[in-house]
Amino acid sequence: MEQNFAIQLFENQKVRVVWDAEAEKYYFSIVDVVQVLTDSADGRKYWNKLKQRLKAEGNESVTNCHQLKMLAADGKKYKTDVADVEQLLRLIQSIPSKKAEPVKQWLAEVGSQRVDQMIDPELSFQMAVDDYRRQGYSDKWIENRMKSIRTRNELTDEWKRSGVTQQKDFAILTNILTKAWSGMTTGQYKSYKGLTKENLRDNMTTIELALNTLAEAATTEISRQRNPHGVEESKQSAQAGGNIAKGAREQLEKEVGHSVISSAKASDYLPTSDTKSIDQ
Repeated sequence: MEQNFAIQLFENQKVRVVWDAEAEKYYFSIVDVVQVLTDSADGRKYWNKLKQRLKAEGNESVTNCHQLKMLAADGKKYKTDVADVEQLLRLIQSIPSKKAEPVKQWLAEVGSQRVDQMIDPELSFQMAVDDYRRQGYSDKWIENRMKSIRTRNELTDEWKRSGVTQQKDFAILTNILTKAWSGMTTGQYKSYKGLTKENLRDNMTTIELALNTLAEAATTEISRQRNPHGVEESKQSAQAGGNIAKGAREQLEKEVGHSVISSAKASDYLPTSDTKSIDQ
C-alpha cells in the first residue's frame, strides 16, 4: 500500500488524512472529523459512544471502516479509525452539527486536490517528497523511493495491459518477483524486518530499494517483449525479472562479503534512532 500522510486544515483545526495510492482513495481520521463537527472536549470519547450506537443499529459505515497508523500529537503513530469520503458523508448524517454542510464542502475540496494531482502527477510526487522529509528520511533515500514509485506504477500498468485485474493476482506476481531476488515473499520479508501493516518499501535501505526497483523495471521490460496474457504467463516474466536483480544482489554480496538484505526498518534509521543509517 502506497500512502502519503498529510494534515488538512478545516477552520484551523487539524484533520489527519492518508492517500492510498493503490486504492486511489483518501482516508480521514474519524476522530478528527468528529472533533471538528462537535467541538467536543474529547472527540475520541464522542466517537466511541457514537460507534457503539451505530454498530448496534447495524450501520455499515462503521462495520466497514478500518484502521491505519497515523501520527499523533506525541510524535508516534497509532492505529486510528479511518473512513473514505463516502463513509464519512454517511457518518456526518448521524451527527447533529451546524458544520455538517461546510465539512461536506471541505471534503469536496480535498477531493478536487486529488483531481489536480491526477492532471499534474508532479503534485503527487512533491506531496510524497514533503511527507518523507517530515518523517526524517534522507534526500538520497527519498530520490530512490520516488524512482521506485514510478517504476512500480509502470509495472502495474504493464500487468494491467497483460490482462491482470485482480488485487490478489497483483499480490501473487509481487511475491514471485520479491522472492526471486530476495529469497523471501513480501510477507516473509516484512516479518524479517519486524513489520506488520507498514509499507515494506518504506522500510527498505537504499540498496534494497535499488534491487527491488531493478527487479520491477526488468520485469516490465521482459513483459513488454514477451507480451504475456493473464496472470499465469505473467508469472514467468516476474520470475525472470526477479532473477536479474538476484544476480546483481549475489554479485554485490560477493564483493562486500555480507548479505545486503537488512533486518533494519525505518524506525531503526530515522533521526529518532541512533542506530543504523538508511543509506546502508
